[in-house]
Amino acid sequence: MLKAVRETWKTLIEEQLALYAKSVLEVDVALPPLAVQTPPKPELGDLAFPLFAYAKTLRTAPPLLAQELKNRIEALSDRPSGVLLVAGPYLNVRIDMSEIATALQQKIAQDGQHYGTNSSMEGKRVTIEFSCPNTNKPLHLGHMRNDSLGESVAALLKANGATVRKVNLINNRGVHICKSMLAYQKFGNGETPQSSNIKGDHLVGKYYVKFAQWAKEDPSAEEQAQQMLVKWEQGDEKTIALWKLMNGWTLDGLAESYKRMGISFDAYYYESETYRFGKDEILKGLEDGVFYREEDGSVWVDLEAIKLDKKVLLRKDGTSLYMTQDVGTAIMRHKDWPFDSLIYVVASEQQYHFRVLFHVLDLLGYSWAKDLHHLSYGMVNLPEGKMKSREGTVVDADELVETLTELARNEIREKEREELVDDVDKTSHSIALGALNYYLLQVT
Repeated sequence: MLKAVRETWKTLIEEQLALYAKSVLEVDVALPPLAVQTPPKPELGDLAFPLFAYAKTLRTAPPLLAQELKNRIEALSDRPSGVLLVAGPYLNVRIDMSEIATALQQKIAQDGQHYGTNSSMEGKRVTIEFSCPNTNKPLHLGHMRNDSLGESVAALLKANGATVRKVNLINNRGVHICKSMLAYQKFGNGETPQSSNIKGDHLVGKYYVKFAQWAKEDPSAEEQAQQMLVKWEQGDEKTIALWKLMNGWTLDGLAESYKRMGISFDAYYYESETYRFGKDEILKGLEDGVFYREEDGSVWVDLEAIKLDKKVLLRKDGTSLYMTQDVGTAIMRHKDWPFDSLIYVVASEQQYHFRVLFHVLDLLGYSWAKDLHHLSYGMVNLPEGKMKSREGTVVDADELVETLTELARNEIREKEREELVDDVDKTSHSIALGALNYYLLQVT
C-alpha cells in the first residue's frame, strides 16, 4: 500500500520535473531518475525527494526547484492526497495516513487470511527453533521476546509459501537442572505444587534461586551439583526419579503458559534424548581424527579454520555440554524432517556458539550445515542490568500477561465499553498480548 503511494508521488514529481525542464530549456531533455528517501525526522514528512541532481541541468538551485515543483503540484486538481513540504534542497511529502489506513482495512477485509501472501517460497521446507526453555525455571520476558520473534518469522515464512515446522528444544538436563534438584532435595521438605499452591514451573524456579543463595554460603554446592549430573548420566534411580518429578512440574507449568500466550509448536525435542546422540557423534568424530582429546580426558575441536581458538565438546568426566546436545539435535531434526533451512532464533550473546556449532557439523560431514542460520537479536535487559533467573531478577511472563490483561480490563470498564465487546476477559487478554508483542517486535 505505501509502496504504491510512494510510486505515485515519484511519478508525479518526475512528470513535473520534465515539464519544468521543457519550459526552461525549451527542448526535451533526459533527466536522471528521481531518488526516494525517508526523512530523518517525522516532522519533515514521510517521503523525501532530493533535487541536487537537477540543479546544473535546469540552472535552478535545489531549494528554488523544490518550491517550483511544490507550486506546480499544488495547482493540480487531481493530485494525490498529502502535504508537500520544502526542506532545503528536498521536496518532501507527508502522506495522508488516514486514507492509507482506510484502504488497508478494505484490502484486509477483502483478502482475509490471504492478505499479504505470495508463493515466492513455495516448495521450501523451513524448520524454525525458538523458545527453548530450561526446566529449572518459569518463562520470563526474555523468553517472550524470543517467542514473539519465532512466531512472527514462522508466520512470515508461511505467508511466502514455505512449509514451516516450528520446534522447541526443552533443555531438561545439565548442571543447571541439577542445581534446582539439589536445592529441593536439601530444602524442599516434600513441597509440591499442590501443597504449596504454586504453579509447577514457579516452584522449581524457587529452588533454582535457593541454590544460588546456598552456593554463596557453601563452596561445595557447585561440586555437589556436578556430581549429581554425573549420577544422572549414569542412570542413578533416585536421581532420575527426582528429575522426572521436577521436570514434570515444570513442563506442566510451561504448557499452561504457552497456551495462555498463544504459542504453539509442531514438534518438541528434549535435551535428555538428544545429548546421547550428540555424544556418540562427537566420539565418532574423535575416532575419525576430526576432534582431539586432551590429557585430562576432555574432547576438543580446533577452530583455527574459522579464525577462533578451540572449544571443549565433552568434559573430562565424560559429561556433555550444550554444544554436544545441539549437534545431536540438529542431526535428529534433519533425519526426522529433511529441511531446506533451519533457523535458530536465539539472542546475540550466542553468536559464538552457533558459529562453532555450524562448523562442527560441517567437520562431521553434514552437507546441510550450510543451510543453518542464526537469527540473532538484542537481549531484553532491565534498567539495573541483565535479567538473572538464579538471582530472581527477572520479569515473570505469567505475571506480566496477567498485569497487562488487568490493565486492559480496567480500561474497558472505566470507559464503559463492556457492551461493545462480546467477552471482556477474552478481549482484555487479546489486547494485552497484542500490545506486548508489538512492544517486543518493534526493536531489533
